[in-house]
Amino acid sequence: MSDIEKQYARTFSCASGKQVLAHLRSLTVERVMGINATNDELRWWAAQKALVHQIENLIQRGNNPTQ
Repeated sequence: MSDIEKQYARTFSCASGKQVLAHLRSLTVERVMGINATNDELRWWAAQKALVHQIENLIQRGNNPTQ
């Protein structure tokens, strides 16, 4: 496990960090795009979702040092 994974886990383990992560999820992962979304909008949304998933993966690895 790298030091950065520990830092992500530490940063998002407090109440404020959890609230921020929940907000990021609501803006990206839990968002539903309408049928009129353009290709560019869909690509932008997918990139944002990927970033939130990356943060979540780093947190998980930081919390599970055996993985």
